Amino acid sequence: MSEAQELDQLRQQIDSLDKQIQELINQRAQCAQNVADVKQKYAAPGEKVVFYRPEREAQVLRRVMERNEGPLPGESMARLFREIMSQCLALEEPLQVAYLGPEGTFTQQAAVKHFGHAVNCQGRVSIADVFREVASGAAHYGVVPVENSTEGVVTHTLDSFYDSNLHICGEVTLRIHHHLLIKSDDQEIDRIYSHAQSLGQCRRWLDQNFPANVERIAVNSNAEAARRAAAEEGAAAIAGEAAAELYNLTVRNANIEDRSDNTTRFLIIGRQETGPSGEDKTSIMVSNRHQPGSLYQVLAPFHEAGVNLTRIETRPDPSGTWNYIFFIDFEGHCEDDAASAVLKKLQDIAVDYKVLGSYPRAVL
Repeated sequence: MSEAQELDQLRQQIDSLDKQIQELINQRAQCAQNVADVKQKYAAPGEKVVFYRPEREAQVLRRVMERNEGPLPGESMARLFREIMSQCLALEEPLQVAYLGPEGTFTQQAAVKHFGHAVNCQGRVSIADVFREVASGAAHYGVVPVENSTEGVVTHTLDSFYDSNLHICGEVTLRIHHHLLIKSDDQEIDRIYSHAQSLGQCRRWLDQNFPANVERIAVNSNAEAARRAAAEEGAAAIAGEAAAELYNLTVRNANIEDRSDNTTRFLIIGRQETGPSGEDKTSIMVSNRHQPGSLYQVLAPFHEAGVNLTRIETRPDPSGTWNYIFFIDFEGHCEDDAASAVLKKLQDIAVDYKVLGSYPRAVL
C-alpha cells in the first residue's frame, strides 16, 4: 500500500469519526433542551428556574479527566467538554456574565475559561460594578479577581462582600503571563502603563531593564494600559496576548513576570447557593471581639475538627476602628458534617459571621 492510500484510509476514518462526534454532540444538546423542559414543567408558579448548576458541571469535568486515556491530556479534553457544555447550556438559557473589564483583561479570560464561549460577557469598570450587576439581576453571574500568587489578595473584592448578599459559587485559576507591548519596534519608551498588581508582578524585571526616569503609571486595567499605549507616543503597556491583539500592539518582551508560576485566582459570584460537588471549598467572613486570643478562638474549631484551612486574610472592620474581619477559606462544603460543626461553633463565639459560599474547587 502506498503513502497516498494509507493517508486516504486514515482521512476516511477521521471523516467517519467526525460524523459520529457531530451526531453525539447534537444528541447531548437535545438532552440539555429536554432537561430545561423538565425543570420548567415541575417548577412552582412564579419560581425562578435555575439552569446552570456549578456543582454538576464540576462533577462532569472531573469524570472527563478521570476516564481520559489519551493521547490528549486530561485538561485539554476537559476544555473541549467545557465548550460543549457551554453551547448546550446556551440552548437552555443564555448566561449573562459580568466581569472586571474592559475587553481584553485577564478577568475576561477567566470568565471564558470557566463558562466557555457561548456566554454573553459584559465588561464593567470596577469590582463594585460587577457586584451591582449580579445583585440587580442584570447579570446571572460575575467574575472578579481575589488573589495573586505574587502580589497577594485583591482587597476590593474582599471588601465588596461586607455589604453584599451574593454567594461565591465557583473559582477559576489562570496562569498569568505579562508582556511588554509597544506600537512599533523602533519607538522610545518614556512611560509604562499597567494595573498596579501587574506592575508589582513584574517589578524585578522592570528594575533590571528600565532606568528610573521611565515612569510607571498604574491604571484601572491592563486593557486600559494597552489602549493608552496604542494611542500615545512614547508609551508602552504591560498586558496579556488578548490585549495585544485587541489594540494591535507588538510584543517587545514576552513573559516578563518575575515568577514563572504567576497565577491569579478568580471568584464566580451569583445569587444562588451551590450544592456539594464532592471536592469543595467554603469561604466565610468572621468578626470577633477585640481581645487577647480572638484569632485563636476563631481558628481553634478548625483544628479540633481536622478541617484544613487554605487561606486566611484580615481586613479592617468598617463598623469600628481597630476592629478586624477574618476572611477564611477551608476545604469542604458547609453541608459536610465536619464543616457544619465548625460553623456552628463559630456562630456561638463570633460577633459577626457570614458564609460567603461553598463551591467546587477549580477543575481546570
